[in-house]
Amino acid sequence: MSDSSPIACDPSAIDEAEHDEHRRVSNALFERITDLRELSDGYAFRLPAETDVVQAAGTFVSRERLCCPFFHFTLKVSSAKGPVWLELTGRDGVKAYIEDAVLPYWGLEQ
Repeated sequence: MSDSSPIACDPSAIDEAEHDEHRRVSNALFERITDLRELSDGYAFRLPAETDVVQAAGTFVSRERLCCPFFHFTLKVSSAKGPVWLELTGRDGVKAYIEDAVLPYWGLEQ
């Protein structure tokens, strides 16, 4: 991750043929969030411990990292069907971007 890259998403970085699928997967994933935690450098989103949700999170990250290279993604999958957490973090300015653009977009204001 380059510290000089702008904190702005570039939707053209995702292949045009995958845009609709990315939107579908993203919507389905963020609708399943059961908890939200503020981190020092971003946010963590709790998801159900279901196989399809873990797969969707992986698919989301694989595409979202292309258009938003300033995000650092961490997917934590606990043992024994424990919680699944998707963390979006990054350098200075990324947390504010999440608060201004990501949380309101998904209806997740703190």
